[in-house]
Amino acid sequence: MRCRLKVIVAEDNRLQRVILSRMVESLGYQVVVAEDGQEALDLVRETDAQIVLSDFHMPKLNGIELTKKVRELNLDHYVHIIMITGRDEDDLRAEALEAGVDDFLTKGQSPVLLKARIRSATRLVQHAEALAESNRILRETHERLEQDLRSAANAQRQLLPDIHKEILGFRISAMFVPSSFVSGDMFGCFPLSDNKLGFYAVDVSGHGVHASLLSVAIGHLITPEFFKTKVLETPDLPDPAALVSDLNHRFSGRDNDDYFTMFCGVIDSETGRLEYCQAAYPSPHYVRPCGKVETVGDGGFPVGMFPEAEYENNSLDFECGHSLVICSDAVPEAENMRGVPFGIDRMNGIVSKMPDLGIDELPDTLVRALTDWRDGRALEDDLTIVALERTRPNDTHRRTQL
Repeated sequence: MRCRLKVIVAEDNRLQRVILSRMVESLGYQVVVAEDGQEALDLVRETDAQIVLSDFHMPKLNGIELTKKVRELNLDHYVHIIMITGRDEDDLRAEALEAGVDDFLTKGQSPVLLKARIRSATRLVQHAEALAESNRILRETHERLEQDLRSAANAQRQLLPDIHKEILGFRISAMFVPSSFVSGDMFGCFPLSDNKLGFYAVDVSGHGVHASLLSVAIGHLITPEFFKTKVLETPDLPDPAALVSDLNHRFSGRDNDDYFTMFCGVIDSETGRLEYCQAAYPSPHYVRPCGKVETVGDGGFPVGMFPEAEYENNSLDFECGHSLVICSDAVPEAENMRGVPFGIDRMNGIVSKMPDLGIDELPDTLVRALTDWRDGRALEDDLTIVALERTRPNDTHRRTQL
């Protein structure tokens, strides 16, 4: 059952106080009386009264002074104040409104007007309560969603590889930074045989939960066995384009506008031959020991956008001491406070220093540079950095999946 609203009646004249109290009680409210402004202020602090009916002329604190003190309180609810003035005190109303008075009643007016004022205040109070309850529910829902997103982000991170590994004579260093709790990026790197290393990077269009769900689905699908089955149907002729074509067939649909970009490849650790397929993913950077940087690939179609799209393989001789740096477009597109993008040139300048920085340090260096560029603001797009360095001609002893 709903509790009766409390109304503080602040009036120093005993007769007027009794009359006002009985009128308010007759309307079904619980009345709390105050003989002066200070007592009324104390009652506002000590009770949950949300309506104050106050005379202007009171000792200790007059009606305007009381209103100012009430508005300075840090309450969890709004207090609706109705001030009673004399017939010749209209000039006080501007000052009272400025102080925070909500409504006025002229002494001697009909009880019908008092009833109307109180009922109007009640509707506002009830509306404020309903709004506060809605805000509470929204806040709790938001907190639960944030908790769920954090859990989803942790689960998603578990699907991503360790950031530092050595496989088949290659040193791999990777990092990803989601633009929100969850990410639309996914990548992987794993041995396919004693001398074949496979890797891929995916960037789902859009951001947030929807992109994350698709990236997780892709991550679950592209297992080492799946990758190997599609790419090494003929072991001596790696075919990464076959993997991309299969994914395009799976994710293309008339009722679905989801798509993603992708770069994947297979490296022969004995010969250093890299066979790769690019599907609209940003071109990786091939870095020589002298610091010279070359872009790899020339575009291709996104995956899942055009069912009839065809994908092709390209090759590169990956020499010892050389590196391949794969970055999502969050790096060049990151804008500073003036709206200037980080750009390819700044990115190349950092990548070219990798022979001095070392492959393990490069991802951190890029992220720090982007953080400085954006004055500490979070990125607006998911960031993935995967770097591979060929350290030895062959290493068949390390087959731990990355």
